[in-house]
Amino acid sequence: MEHSGKVLIIINGRGGVGKDTLCEFAARNYRVRNVSSITPIKEIAAANGWKGEKTPKARKFLADLKDAFTQYNDLPTSYLLRQYQEFLAGNEQIMFAHIREGREIDKLKQQVSGPVITLLVQSSCRQLRNWGNTSDDQVDQYPYDQIYDNSKPLKAAEEDFLAFLKNVLEEVENR
Repeated sequence: MEHSGKVLIIINGRGGVGKDTLCEFAARNYRVRNVSSITPIKEIAAANGWKGEKTPKARKFLADLKDAFTQYNDLPTSYLLRQYQEFLAGNEQIMFAHIREGREIDKLKQQVSGPVITLLVQSSCRQLRNWGNTSDDQVDQYPYDQIYDNSKPLKAAEEDFLAFLKNVLEEVENR
């Protein structure tokens, strides 16, 4: 299958470091698909009383529910693989896949055929918070290909991230 000009970026980082904002910056300059392994879990949770809150209790509930579905039928990875197939068939250039757990990152990497980059987003100017679940609290325990420090003021962050992303994409192209 042809993957020319397409790259999967598995993005991770603690809550509040700006992952979605960075993906929005990328989408202003590239054709982007932005998906998360937690999406089908949030849909199930919402149908059963979760109201979208991001409290430590809610985050633990979602992490536990995701773990249960991963063990039962691997719903999060199956969802991402469907998204990836749509990405390959479409005209997007970059697919951002948000995945928290290292074992789940590895699982997706092993099942896709095109270029994959793992990216950790950190912020040296934000205080790290423990959320009380391993999915959120252990994101920095994985050997990422790239690490981006999202510490610049918002006006400067877009230009800085786009320059970083351009370099990453050039590295992938030159492999």
